[in-house]
Amino acid sequence: MKYTTIKEHHLYNKTFQKGARFSGRLVSVFVLRDLAAKRLRKENPEKKYYNRFGVAVTKRVGGAVQRNRVKRILRAGYRAVEAELKTGYLVVISPREGILAAKSTDVEAELRYAFRRLEMLRDPIGL
Repeated sequence: MKYTTIKEHHLYNKTFQKGARFSGRLVSVFVLRDLAAKRLRKENPEKKYYNRFGVAVTKRVGGAVQRNRVKRILRAGYRAVEAELKTGYLVVISPREGILAAKSTDVEAELRYAFRRLEMLRDPIGL
């Protein structure tokens, strides 16, 4: 499944203000239905819906090296979970303070739990 990044600042703000939110020990996840999903589907060569994804890491996390490491871990965790997600949403993930000591598998497990709580996981086929 494909996702693209959120590049517009107003989409981050809109997702933070109006989106559904989950705050865990390591990450906060914000999800909002993407109003431009239908238009983006038409532009997509595969004609499929996809999620737009963003990472918001503040300077409170640490210096540039720590922030980039956190972004890599968050993107890897999202990639591991994205095949199970519903499409057509704006997804923003923001790290919490305990993330510097966490491993990528811990982040992946928490993201999976967060998306389950936000009802973003697809229904398993055949059940």
